[in-house]
Amino acid sequence: GEKHDNPDHHTLQLLVTEAILQSNKLYALSMEMMDSTIQSKLDLISDQDFDSLDDLKNYLEWDSDGWNWDFYSPLIQLAVNASVPIYAGNISRAAMQDVYAAEQPSPLQKIVGTQVMDQLIKDIDASHCGLLPESQYPSMVAVQPARASAMANSLPQPQLNELSVLIAGNYHARQDLGVPNYLLARGLNVDVDEIVSLAFMEVREGLLSASEYVESTAGVNAYDYIWFTPAISNEDYCAAMVK
Repeated sequence: GEKHDNPDHHTLQLLVTEAILQSNKLYALSMEMMDSTIQSKLDLISDQDFDSLDDLKNYLEWDSDGWNWDFYSPLIQLAVNASVPIYAGNISRAAMQDVYAAEQPSPLQKIVGTQVMDQLIKDIDASHCGLLPESQYPSMVAVQPARASAMANSLPQPQLNELSVLIAGNYHARQDLGVPNYLLARGLNVDVDEIVSLAFMEVREGLLSASEYVESTAGVNAYDYIWFTPAISNEDYCAAMVK
C-alpha cells in the first residue's frame, strides 16, 4: 500500500521488494498503475531489449499524467532485470466506464457484504468532500469492487514459499475493504493468514499513538502492518474545494 505522491513510500516499496527478491521468494509483481490493455506487452517484456528507461516507458505506454514514472520505474526495472513476471492490476478505462454506466448492482458487491459496502459509500463521500450527489453513489461504489477484483485476479497463486506482490494504493490494500476479499473469493487454495497487507502511511498532525491509525470494518483490521513515514503535505484539500 502507498500514498501515490509520497516519494518515501516508493523508496520503501523498492527496498521491501528487493529484500523479497534477494530471498528468492518474489514470484510475481502486479501493479495498480497499469491496466489490462497493456498485459500483452508485459507478457513479452522479457523478449525486449531496452537501451534506456525511456525506452521501457514508451514500450509500456506509461500514463505519465496519472503516475509519476520516476517513482515506479525502479521497481519495474528491478522486476525486468530479474525476469520476474509483471502483471497489470487495473481494469481499463473502457471497462471502468462500463461499470460506472451499469444499471444493475455488480455481483461483486455480494462478496464483501453490506457493512463493507456501507463503509465504501461513507469513504467515497468523504473523499469527495461531501460534494458528490447521492445519485452518483451507486455508480461510484461499483467501481471500487471492480478495480479491487481486477487486482486480485491479476495476482497468480505463488509456488510454495514464494510471494506474489501487489503494488497499489493503501485503500486497495486494506484487508477489510480491498483486494484481499476478492483474493479469497477466487477459490484458490489461499488462507486469509497467507495474505499480508503492508501500508506505508503518513503521520498526521495530532495523532501521536499508533492505535489512532488502526481502522477496521466488520471486525477486520485494515492492515497487518503499518510503516509510518513523514507527511509530504498537511494541506486540507476539502477546505480548498469548499472555498
